[in-house]
Amino acid sequence: GGMRVNLNWQTRKQFKGWGAKLGRAVAMHADLDLDLCALYELTDGRKGVVQALGNAFGALHQPPYMLLDGDDRTGAVDSGENLTINLDHIKDFRRIVIFVTIYEGARSFADLNATVTLQPQHGAPVDFSLDECTVPSTVCALALLTNNGGDLVVQREARYLVPERGVSPQRTIDHAYGWGMNWTPGRK
Repeated sequence: GGMRVNLNWQTRKQFKGWGAKLGRAVAMHADLDLDLCALYELTDGRKGVVQALGNAFGALHQPPYMLLDGDDRTGAVDSGENLTINLDHIKDFRRIVIFVTIYEGARSFADLNATVTLQPQHGAPVDFSLDECTVPSTVCALALLTNNGGDLVVQREARYLVPERGVSPQRTIDHAYGWGMNWTPGRK
């Protein structure tokens, strides 16, 4: 079977919370683009990222056994962005970090009306509202999945990270979770 993770957002015209405290909008609605991503490490030692940036959409039936279905660049796609993890290959996963980045158009997730839903194969969906952000974060680690004796254990993270100046959101997640990958700049 599979586990599906969905990212969906809609732009709003009014800002509350952290954005209002700054006295100005934190997002430019015309260019807001959020991205659903996953860092993975396989049991054979291979590491990588599944993301729209660099067209690294993955593959469901070969490594990395996860697939991102597309890149919603506007928030207008009803189905949003979906990441499917092939649970027939649990033995091949060591760990996965599922995260969301702001590619452009905002300096924080505050009041972006973005939600992520993790739908396990069995059980109730787990919803994350990214509006709970209280810091100028452009990357949020949502969940850490680890292989524990053949079971894929899902741990809720909901960890908003603030990248250092000049450091990408991906590199920030890598550093926070100790992946140790080499990164190069990319564009869509």
